[in-house]
Amino acid sequence: MDLLQLRYFQAVAYRGHLSQAAAELHIAQPSLSRAIARLEADLGVPLFERAGRGLRLNHFGTTFLRRVDRALRELDDARQELVDLAGLDHGRVAVASETLLTLTGLMSAFRAEHPGVDLRLYQSSAETMAQQLCAGEVDLCFASQPLLLPGLQARELLREEVLLAVPGTHRLAKRKRVRMADLANEPIVTTRPGYWPRSLADRLFAEAGLEPNYACESDEPGATGQLISAGLGIGFVPEVARRAAAKDETAVTLVLDAPGCHRSLTVVQRSDSYLSAAAQRLTEFATAYFAEPEFAV
Repeated sequence: MDLLQLRYFQAVAYRGHLSQAAAELHIAQPSLSRAIARLEADLGVPLFERAGRGLRLNHFGTTFLRRVDRALRELDDARQELVDLAGLDHGRVAVASETLLTLTGLMSAFRAEHPGVDLRLYQSSAETMAQQLCAGEVDLCFASQPLLLPGLQARELLREEVLLAVPGTHRLAKRKRVRMADLANEPIVTTRPGYWPRSLADRLFAEAGLEPNYACESDEPGATGQLISAGLGIGFVPEVARRAAAKDETAVTLVLDAPGCHRSLTVVQRSDSYLSAAAQRLTEFATAYFAEPEFAV
């Protein structure tokens, strides 16, 4: 058993598919299959079972993955501590978020202050972000909904009201406030499941006893406003989008009278592992950045 085999096993365990893991690892699929087979032979037990076209951990694999995650995390943390001893300008931070558009201003300001830090950004759903954190693939996640895996801790950066955005020519455009009942049968612009606007929309419609008409679903929460401006439907946007809408006469925002109609932006990290100096500095920087008046609700 060697370190590379453990990395390969971890990738297959989290991806659940040999071809996807091989592409991520930049190796040929037959080579990955042989590496997993050798690992199972060394351990004397199978680690996976077939699940359609993919692979699923069996009870041996699930137990082994917990230990592998811990071991690889310790090695990664040790490497990062050595990097930190060399100074912040040699640091590296990997970040995931449901939408990178939320982070553009933050990352630009952070890079200007810390040009030596290597920033890596990933756009991921909530489920994928939680897996990336637990696997050590990213240091921090900026999430607008809870990441539902144990061993994670979150710090709230921003809490803001979520508004209803409608095209400027829509029947509700002259209103200041609306209720969920006013949205019955309206075409809704939102995201696919796994992103915060969809989770919020699902909850609001369910609580109102309405069946949503999801007419447009994307993988980019930040594109919702543009799709609404194009007349593809109405949808939910965060308070920060009000300023953008004010400059765009093709869409307007309204207050939605519904309980819990807000977004909480958090920065999430693993609670049981070392956080690099660069990641700590980014967390502090983000806390101050989102506390600025333009982000206050």
